[in-house]
Amino acid sequence: MSRPSVLVNRDAEGLAHAVAARLITRLVDVQSTGRVAQVVLTGGRVAAVVYRAVAESPARNAIDWRRVEFWWGDERFLPEGDPERNETQAREALLDHVDVDPARVHPMAADTGQGAEAAAAAYADELAKAAGPDDRDGVPTFDVLLLGVGPDGHVASLFPEHAGLDSEDVAAIAVHDSPKPPPTRISLTFPALNRAHEAWFVVSGEDKANTVGRALADTDRHLIPAAGVHGLDRTLWLLDDASAGDIGT
Repeated sequence: MSRPSVLVNRDAEGLAHAVAARLITRLVDVQSTGRVAQVVLTGGRVAAVVYRAVAESPARNAIDWRRVEFWWGDERFLPEGDPERNETQAREALLDHVDVDPARVHPMAADTGQGAEAAAAAYADELAKAAGPDDRDGVPTFDVLLLGVGPDGHVASLFPEHAGLDSEDVAAIAVHDSPKPPPTRISLTFPALNRAHEAWFVVSGEDKANTVGRALADTDRHLIPAAGVHGLDRTLWLLDDASAGDIGT
């Protein structure tokens, strides 16, 4: 696992556009090797701005969007099309504006009455089917893992001192009684999250500063789950000034 690097932008808007440019460059670099790029998407207000900035960038045309595989790190277990779903946000901001291959877009299941456990198991199966002989933990090796961080330190839908933090034998789990609504979610587990070449934490806001400082200080992942995720080759904390205020304190 890689040690974290920190890059700070002046404000949230500048952060989002910097991340968008970095993501385009990363996807182009991966595709230049002849591989299909594997990306894990996240949700949240900054992520939405990142996705819109990618969609609006002329540089997006350098990417063969039909050779990008899209996954999600977590999802709110809500009906399809619900505006609170991470999938809905990503489609409206980016995926509906580029020529993706629908077979390469892998949203977590919406709530159709089948239960979150069944939905999580189905996602784990989908990940396993995409894994190659050189991959581990039943998931493909992702090229970029995009993550936000909550003020409480949660990452994906892995919350402090909550069930699921010690799940080691499955790639995706159902999360119940989430302290942040909605109460039922699906999330990748630590073994799956830690299978990315590059893990990018995209964080803005003064309310995240203490959490960022604690995560970078390598606090126990049971207290600050974000501290438990690292890229295989690179871990980037992409911050604005406000969220970087407590680093090293």
